[in-house]
Amino acid sequence: MKKFFVLVGLIAIGASSSQAQYTPGLTPMESAKFWTLSGSVRGFYDDNYTTLPTASAQGSFGIDVSPSVAIHLNPTEATLFSASALYDMRWYENRVTHTADHTVQLNAKLDHAFSEKYKGQINESFVIAQEPLVLASPGTPTSTFLRTDGSNIRNTASTDFTADLTQNAGLEFAYVNTFYDYKQHGAGNRSALLDRMEHLASINLRWRFAPETLGIFGYQYGMVNFNEHDDSLYAFGPFVDPKTRDSRSHYLYVGADQSFNPQLNGSIRVGAQLMDYYQLPASKTIVNPYVDGSLTYTYAAGSYGQIGIKHMHNATDVAATPTSSLVLDQESTAAYLTLSHKITADLTGSLLAQYQHSEFTSSVGSSGESENYFTGGVNLAYQINPHFLAEAGYNFDRLDSDLGRSYTRNRVYIGIRATY
Repeated sequence: MKKFFVLVGLIAIGASSSQAQYTPGLTPMESAKFWTLSGSVRGFYDDNYTTLPTASAQGSFGIDVSPSVAIHLNPTEATLFSASALYDMRWYENRVTHTADHTVQLNAKLDHAFSEKYKGQINESFVIAQEPLVLASPGTPTSTFLRTDGSNIRNTASTDFTADLTQNAGLEFAYVNTFYDYKQHGAGNRSALLDRMEHLASINLRWRFAPETLGIFGYQYGMVNFNEHDDSLYAFGPFVDPKTRDSRSHYLYVGADQSFNPQLNGSIRVGAQLMDYYQLPASKTIVNPYVDGSLTYTYAAGSYGQIGIKHMHNATDVAATPTSSLVLDQESTAAYLTLSHKITADLTGSLLAQYQHSEFTSSVGSSGESENYFTGGVNLAYQINPHFLAEAGYNFDRLDSDLGRSYTRNRVYIGIRATY
């Protein structure tokens, strides 16, 4: 228990600027000045930081220190630029070597309204991390549920442009590029299995059927290109080029964005994903459902809930299963629930739950094996004053796998956060 409870005061000094004029999505504190400094210190216990099966699990007390900075600027009344940088150092008492994990997260966003009818947005997200959910690209099913040593990189860049053609009709163009670079090399390791670049381009025709209802008719084209490698997908056996898993996808879907009332909003996209694994000796094409939906309810000031679901194919860190000599990817259904409730003026409770079911896609069909992953967390945050917040929480993770790598993980933490 030594070194577990630590209290640290964080002091930030700076100068504020004038009130922003175009500030979508900013909190009152963020809107009051162009920069925000934050820092948190937590004491924690993690009973399986290696994400290994229970018999091999290793636990440790530790300290988590995380400073961050965020800025937002208004070059013009129609333009907002925001950026943030976060560094997280997580030190584990029981580790003999490599006693700390280091995470870096850099984000930037540019919003610009060219006119009332034309708007554009650019987003950038860069991550160096070891935890699987931190490395996962936002809005997509997770490719691996296992921790990976090293300074692993995920970079996601996207752009979006919307145009109102008439009072009821509009177009939306978007492009997302995601790059993964894992540092665990060797045959059958994460670099060979998961190093790739993903492209996703989309065009949506929007039609307003009613003031509260926006219909969507859309098409997306996706590509997954694995890096050329000297390492085989297989840890043992013949050499298999990772690029064998390259694929192209066509998505066709319809959907709607619905405002049921000022507090309740929903979004749904339903269609099909056609995939072509064109690098196989005999090209393989499959068709599967595509679903992307969410529902958000703001039921009181400072209190809201959101549920969502997504079904699609995504990459996997599994190269083969007992019934399949080559796994191409996995078909996943991911669902999530978030809830934040203002218990009192100063006390907020939050709940997060995420579930993912994945079935592996074989080069000759469905492999039959699957994995089920669940993660959940609860958090209590008490606002001591406008600048200091105390928090405590618990996280639970469980992987049930047909491949013999099931595990459970429990984490508890307590700490303090300062914001200026």
